[in-house]
Order: sequence, then C-alpha cells, then structure tokens
Amino acid sequence: MTASDDEDALLDSLENDTQNDPSLAHLREARIQQIASEVKKSKQLRSEGFGSYDQIKDEKRLMEITTSTKCCVVHFYKPDFNRCRIMDGHLSALAPVHLSTRFLRIDVEHAPFLVTKLNVKVLPCVIAFIGGVSADRIVGFEGVGYSEDTFKTGDLEKRLVGAGVLEKEKGAGDARLGGVWNNSNEKKTVGGNGDGDDDDEWD
Repeated sequence: MTASDDEDALLDSLENDTQNDPSLAHLREARIQQIASEVKKSKQLRSEGFGSYDQIKDEKRLMEITTSTKCCVVHFYKPDFNRCRIMDGHLSALAPVHLSTRFLRIDVEHAPFLVTKLNVKVLPCVIAFIGGVSADRIVGFEGVGYSEDTFKTGDLEKRLVGAGVLEKEKGAGDARLGGVWNNSNEKKTVGGNGDGDDDDEWD
C-alpha cells in the first residue's frame, strides 16, 4: 500500500466514525479538513518530484531544479562505485520521509561542468543546496560513519537536518532510519571489514 492509499484510507475511516457518532461530528469534521489539506499538499508535492529519489541525466536540468527548488540533496556518483551504491540506499530511504526536499543523483560523467565548478573529486559526494546555494557537502562517508558497517540512515538524516536542507520530521530518526545498507540496498548489517574500502577518487 502506498502512502497515498494510507492517507485516503484514513480519511474514509474518519468519515465513517463521524456517521457512527454524531456527537463528535464537529471535531472530526475539522480533523478531516486538516488531513484533506495535508493529503492534497502531499499529492501535489509528489507530482512535482518530491518524495522520490530521481536520477537526472542532464546537468542543465539539474541546475534548473536546484535553483528553482528551495531544498535539494544531490548525489554525484559513479554507478560502479560500491560506496556510491551504499549512499544511494540511504538517500532512497530518506526521500519518502522528507517531502519538502528534492532528492536527486547524477552520474559524474554526465556533469563535467558542475563537477569542475563544485570541485567534486572524491565519491560519493552529496551536496545539500538551499535556494541554489551549497549549504553542506558530504565527501565519502565523512561525518556520517567511518565505514559502510557503521553508516546509518539516521546519521545522514541528522547531518542534513543540521545543514537546514531537511526538516525534522515527527518520528524521524527512529528504528526505520537506523539500518545499515549494503550494496544491494537491503536494510541489514554489512559483513566484512570496511577499512579496506576507501573513498573513491575518480578523476
């Protein structure tokens, strides 16, 4: 069931409760209107690309989005780099939770101008943009975990909340964001020693 289905089901439930207990109709009607407004806003944001982790193949398009959207998180990556795949797993988990921020990724081979302008040399490189201006940069797993064995989605979320590119969501940072991702994007602990997998220089 999708988030949209959950929201519609909640509205239907409240409407049924109102019919069963008329004495609470006023309070429930106010709540229904509030939820309906939130659902409408949520659907509008999703239609504009919020709530998903999108791949951009053209750097001009990426620049258009980051300059026209208040908050964006952009992952500069190479598809064959293991740590980039791990970062993808964490960002994929955060995107549906934070509907006020766009989550994007672009292969560095498709963004030569931005890679040079932003001095992207080590991957993964995640840059937080607020109003088109870089607000924070995560190089490798710096500041979010020493290796893939210790890097948790909640750590990345806290870092991005601190940068101001994410809003602190109710319930965020709980167990659902505490997992460690392997390179197949499964939520579990990674086996092996992460010390041998250094940040990838690609130039």
